[in-house]
Amino acid sequence: MSLLFAIESSCDETAMAVLKDDKELLANVVSSQVITHQLYGGVVPEIASRLHIQNISVVLEQTIRQANINLKDVDAIAVTYGPGLIGSLHVGLQVAKTLALAYQKPLIGVHHIVGHIYANQLVDAIVYPCLALVVSGGHTELVYMSKPMDFDVIGQTYDDAVGEAFDKVGRVLGLPYPGGVAIDRLAKEGKITYQLPKPLNDDSFNFSFSGLKSAVINLVHNATQRNEEIVVADMAASFQSVVVDVLVSKTLRAAQHYNVKQIILAGGVAANSGLREVISKRVNQELTNIKLSLPPLWCCTDNAAMIAAAGKVMYDLSMFEELDVSAKPSIDL
Repeated sequence: MSLLFAIESSCDETAMAVLKDDKELLANVVSSQVITHQLYGGVVPEIASRLHIQNISVVLEQTIRQANINLKDVDAIAVTYGPGLIGSLHVGLQVAKTLALAYQKPLIGVHHIVGHIYANQLVDAIVYPCLALVVSGGHTELVYMSKPMDFDVIGQTYDDAVGEAFDKVGRVLGLPYPGGVAIDRLAKEGKITYQLPKPLNDDSFNFSFSGLKSAVINLVHNATQRNEEIVVADMAASFQSVVVDVLVSKTLRAAQHYNVKQIILAGGVAANSGLREVISKRVNQELTNIKLSLPPLWCCTDNAAMIAAAGKVMYDLSMFEELDVSAKPSIDL
């Protein structure tokens, strides 16, 4: 039996979790700052780090109580060390180092995106070789994995991450932050009526969303100049349809090209209902020999359960860090 304690503080969630063996979560506590940052239309790094400092002790106490454990009984401490906001990362990392030192436990440094990928392992065993579509506010990547903890980025965005594009379009349409959630909700009510370009519609596995975002901005601006009304729900449906089509089409083509056994959806945008519906439908219709793994909705946004899941794989492979490991706000897979 193994017991892992995990900490995640890369952006605006202060989170801790305790994982027993591979899948049994004894605790999963998340303190979100989203309401605070809504006032500013996005995450303010200085405020985020201050709130982490305020919340971290409370989250620690709640996690220990919920899991009903003593920290001396855990086998390792796993923590996000990057990428993310430098101030936010520092808070979680310092707590992890302190606990590792105080209780003489090995420290596991987890890449934030690796956590998102391995969140799927809490519900589905990962079968290799596999392909992960990572979609979040800061990342849009296609990652080929031939074996555990082996990552080959075969495609990525040239400009805006998909979650960033959702938020920027949401802001232009006057929707609340986070824009992706509001757009997904409105897209169900709207119709695809606006003609938008399909970005980077080529044979590569890379993405680009800046031009699509600009097309929406120009349409809204021109309509405003002519005193014409933009049907927000229809624009949301039109925009989301193009984004989902590009993401899914390139993912399915890459899966066939690399002859994978499983496709994994990972990241905050993995909660998008349109993306989940379309990729499920197309995989079932076009790639019947490939398994699709969708993370549970509660595990799409930042949390420590995903860090624990990745940490467990790293623990089994003896992938430990020294106590002088530093926070890395920008780091590749």
